[in-house]
Amino acid sequence: MKDYNTLDDFNVENKTVLLRVDFNMPLDKKTLDITDDTRIRLALPTIKELVNKNAKTVILAHQGKQGSWDFISMQKHAQMLAKLLGKNVTFIDDIYGEKAKNAIKTMKPGTVVFLDNVRKYTAETEKKKPEEHARSELVQNLSPLADFYVNDAFAAAHRAQCSLTGFTVVLPSVAGRLMEKELTALEKAVSHPEKPSIFLFGGAKFADVIITIDRILSNKIADHVLLTGLTANAFLKAKGVNLGKKNEQAFDEEGTPEVFTEIKNVYKKFEKQIHLPTDFAIEEHGKRKEITLADLPVDNNLFDIGEKTIQEYKKILGTAKTIFISGPCGVYENPFFRKGTEEIFAFITTSKAFSIVGGGHTVAAIEQMKLRDKITHISTGGGALEKFMMGEKLAVVEALKAAKQRQLVHAK
Repeated sequence: MKDYNTLDDFNVENKTVLLRVDFNMPLDKKTLDITDDTRIRLALPTIKELVNKNAKTVILAHQGKQGSWDFISMQKHAQMLAKLLGKNVTFIDDIYGEKAKNAIKTMKPGTVVFLDNVRKYTAETEKKKPEEHARSELVQNLSPLADFYVNDAFAAAHRAQCSLTGFTVVLPSVAGRLMEKELTALEKAVSHPEKPSIFLFGGAKFADVIITIDRILSNKIADHVLLTGLTANAFLKAKGVNLGKKNEQAFDEEGTPEVFTEIKNVYKKFEKQIHLPTDFAIEEHGKRKEITLADLPVDNNLFDIGEKTIQEYKKILGTAKTIFISGPCGVYENPFFRKGTEEIFAFITTSKAFSIVGGGHTVAAIEQMKLRDKITHISTGGGALEKFMMGEKLAVVEALKAAKQRQLVHAK
């Protein structure tokens, strides 16, 4: 029995459903065209189910934030959804004004209306309690026209924003299929992982990862942590390894003295469980060249892990029952430096372990290597995933749980 409602708990036939999704998509900076449709495809099971059950589906979503270059209308998103759904989707360039309300009132069962960028409503991004958001113009205008609220925006589940939590106070509210799938998989991987549980962190961002590593090792969620990319380089620098000027410049604003002190403390505490690369790949004369720790410092960028590290990490991963990956092992976009990511990721897909992948670049690498179907669960979340992994409560999930509790109280 879940502590939040799902689509199994209500009959949505002929009812009006407000569906909040996360369609915040990667865009081409010049054309503003959507470059990847993954987030829409992952929400299709919920949308198709609502359509098949003859619900009147009203979609709320955001793109970018006010003032950013990718803050655009949702018209292209509606067109892409229509194409993937194989069904007409009516785009309304309004959020809760008369145009939006009239479109909702005249909907027929089984149809889909897509409202404009919910962040055009200035109070959307204010961080407030659900009860405060429930008094907003957005909720006050749309909720009287709806019977149910469905939240399928896991990637935004850590945000205490208006369209994400406000409707849960005034409408019967449920988790969509993607939200439900994410929470079920993460519960298994993070809250009750089968042991040994091994986490691999790579990619270019490292400051937040330090807190995550500390939490998952302190809480015994992870048994071992394997590091690659800039995170590994930061730990090596904190250990006193001179990486060379170019590699140390890459730490940029994140590499403050406080951050390196924090890394030293975490490494000292968990030295036996945190594994660092012992060799690397650099570019020399336009080709891949592997070097060892003894060859550092170098003037070349460390673009990948080397063969020795790949084999060592495979050996550790071979013992795992649960594997979590966030971040590629190197600059996988370049064929010379794809080896670490390709070999490690391919090895994980041959393992019998429960595997979970999160983060945009990681998912892109998995897609490029055509390994999607061989990973147990691919998460859409970035910030939400990190918060969940650290044991923090997600605002949207808490709001859905509170909605279920209210419903149970009313039923008595």
